[in-house]
Amino acid sequence: MPRAIRLYVKYVDAVNRIVGRFALYLIFAMIAVLFWSAISRLPWFQPSLWTLEMAQFLMAAYYLLGGAYSMQEDYHVRMDLLYGMWSRKRKGFADSITAFCLVFYLILLIYGGISSAEYAIVYGETSYSSWSPYMWPIKVVMTFGIVLMLLQAVAIFFRDLAAARGMTLEGEKLPEETPA
Repeated sequence: MPRAIRLYVKYVDAVNRIVGRFALYLIFAMIAVLFWSAISRLPWFQPSLWTLEMAQFLMAAYYLLGGAYSMQEDYHVRMDLLYGMWSRKRKGFADSITAFCLVFYLILLIYGGISSAEYAIVYGETSYSSWSPYMWPIKVVMTFGIVLMLLQAVAIFFRDLAAARGMTLEGEKLPEETPA
């Protein structure tokens, strides 16, 4: 693969690894918010209105900012009826088609995310809850997470395309598989 593609994959992987590792810790923030929610319901406290919605925002940020990292580390779920028996070249070909379709889908999501975030910013959209927080921060985070997933999907497409050709990104031939 050309040097520009190798550098693209290297830097996208590095950015998504940093953001993904940060996103891992959002689960602890969400647990703390939910713990406070449980504590605040005790008789000597006033129940907090903001806790449930804040936990939802943290969860959305957690899975959207961690989505690209999950893709990078191949932690997602895959149906393995025939896939496990295929050669690396065939897997690379099938994965490159899947990654291409994913790129198209993520572009549509980004379009919707940008228009939704823009609307929230321009019109000062708030939630319909009694806490009524502004919606633009979470919508911007969601759109950013989808952009990171798009960048990672393109990087995965390049890796899969190289594998379909029987090569690595660096141009080395993939080792032969040993039969199971």
